[in-house]
This record gives sequence, C-alpha cells and structure tokens, in this order.
Amino acid sequence: MTASGVVLPAYGTGSLAELLPSAGAVLGVPGATDVLGLGGLLGDVDRIAVLLVDGLGAYQIPVAAPHAPILTQLAGRTLTSGFPSTTPVSLVTLGTGTPPGAHGVLGFTVRRPGGAVLNHIQWGTDPDPAAWQPVPTWFERSGVRTTLVTRPEFRGTGLTRAAYRGAGFAGAADPYALSTAMLAALSKPGLVYGYHPDLDHHGHGSGIDSDPWRDAAAWVGELITRLVEGLPPRAALLVTADHGQLDIPLGTRVDLAADPALSAGIAGVAGEPRVRYLHTEAGATDDVVAAYRAVLGSSAWVLTREDAIERGLYGPVPPAHLDRIGDVVVICLGTTVVLAGGWEPPSVGRLVAYHGSVTAAEMTVPLLSFVRPPG
Repeated sequence: MTASGVVLPAYGTGSLAELLPSAGAVLGVPGATDVLGLGGLLGDVDRIAVLLVDGLGAYQIPVAAPHAPILTQLAGRTLTSGFPSTTPVSLVTLGTGTPPGAHGVLGFTVRRPGGAVLNHIQWGTDPDPAAWQPVPTWFERSGVRTTLVTRPEFRGTGLTRAAYRGAGFAGAADPYALSTAMLAALSKPGLVYGYHPDLDHHGHGSGIDSDPWRDAAAWVGELITRLVEGLPPRAALLVTADHGQLDIPLGTRVDLAADPALSAGIAGVAGEPRVRYLHTEAGATDDVVAAYRAVLGSSAWVLTREDAIERGLYGPVPPAHLDRIGDVVVICLGTTVVLAGGWEPPSVGRLVAYHGSVTAAEMTVPLLSFVRPPG
C-alpha cells in the first residue's frame, strides 16, 4: 500500500477503538475481548503503559527513525485511526473503545444545533461533555486502576472529559515529566495512558522532516527510551498515534470562498481542510454535490451524508449525531485541501502538513510494543 492509497477504518478488527479493550482483556477485565491479540504479544503482565504520540503515523516512522532509533527496535504492527483521521475523533475513539458514530465526536470542528461551530480542541463546558459524548469511557467501565498523564492545561477540558473521564489525572509539561509520571503510575498494577503532542504541532507548522520536526522526533525517541528503560517487571509499553500527516503544496489548496461555484448554496462549513463538512441551504444539496464534483474531479470524494455513513466511515451513527456530519462530505485525496476563507481562521490555510482524510499516510498508525518480563 502506497502512502496515497485509500485505507478505510478497521472498526471491530484493527482500529484504535480496539486498543484499550484488548489491553483490558490482558489485564483481566471481565467480559473484555482481546481483538488485537495482545495477550500473545505481551504475555504475563499486570500493568500496561499506553503512549499516544500525536501525528506519529506509521508512514512517518521511517522518517523519524534516524532521529529516534528506538522506533525501529520495538515490535511493531499497524492499526487504523477513526474517521476523520484527526485528533479529537481518534482520542475519543481510543478512550471510549467505540467508533466515532457512537461517541459523536465526528470531526475537528462540527456544526452545533443553531449553526454555531464547535472546535473540539477548544472545548470547555459548553456543550456538556457528558451529554455531547454520552458513551461511558473505557476508564469508567473497566474497573482497572488508570491514570491519564498529559499537559496540565488539558485538565478538565471538554475533550479530556469526553475521552478520558474516569481516569486519574497527572499533569506533565514536557517529555521528562511525562515519562516520570507514567513510570510512577506503573508502581502498582493497572494502566497508565500518556499523551505527547509536539510532533504533530511541528508537522503542521514547519512540515514533516523539517528541522523542528526532526528535533521533536528526537524528543519522542528520548521519551520512549526512558519508558523502556524504566519499565518495572511484568509491565508492557504500547506506543501508538492518533493519525499521520502529509505536506500539502500551495498549488493544490482550493479555497471554497474564492470560487462562486463552490460557495453557492452553502449555509455553514465545518470539518477541516482534508475533510470538509458542508451544510447546505434548503434544497441545495444535489447542486452542491454536482458543483464540487465538477471542480474537484478525482482529487476528492464528494458524498452526501447518507453515502458517507453507508460506506462505514463512522460506524453506525445514531439519530442524535447525524446533524454533526455535513449534508455534503468532501474527502480530499492526493494532496488536495479545501480551505474555507471567512468560515475559519486564516491560520488554517497557512499550515504545512495536514491530515483527516482516508489516505494511508493519514489513516495508518503504529502499534509498537515492549515488555519487561517477570523477575
């Protein structure tokens, strides 16, 4: 599979939704199913550390490895992210152990009833996270002693509560603090989950394999090395990601606000540049689909909401979550993005790397492992 090939989410067999339930089965959670076969990989362990490195897609591993050699020294396989392949969707998919359709966090931004747009990264208490994301998290229902280790400023945010409620919280402002807090949580049986955001940040801002990205990759290597070296007996480390990334040339960026054919019939815009949610004016959906297909051609899938759901991109979607998906879903292929001038901050159009779509580079994430045996 090439980086530009299409990868659909493997819900139920090999996606991020299966990671924590499979880990729970290894730890003896009653009724948990080890869909991923982690038991045969991890053996007799009573504590597991899960580290999610934001933006470390499987296709970025060979690029990062010269700066983080530990990445090629661990046992590895791949999973798929959820769809869209974007941070809030994947974090809640992992934290709940369910596909996005069920938990309802269906994009980087989504349109709320009444027309306001919710940015899940900037989410506070409105809407109430327990109502907007109604599925009990794995941390709430597993019965396993769990600790979340992430940046202190993420404590109590809407996204943290939607993805991780039920876990204890430990703040960690840098990679050293993150590894220290994760290892401290492994002093007793249970599970610790750590989140590290820097690689994704520098990919967006400077591009994959840029100097800042390479520096961030080296810190990822240092973080993982510290965890491997500090694991206590009967402990396992699992390293994964929420999505990959790809650099987007300036010449393949389309701004819907600059083309009357693409702005006609649009009542609201959400999603992100690689997966655009278009909310249409009454009776305009068919015309919007036709216009986007004519302009974008083979560089995007232009689907109605119903078509996107029928393809299984979200898993089953209950009625309460349907309107969070646009009437039209534009899924960019290759290196195309659809910007939304006037609908989103101009900074969105100045990024270097993007993600969210169904290409292998965006959808395929690693699952790396290391085990410290008993004794």
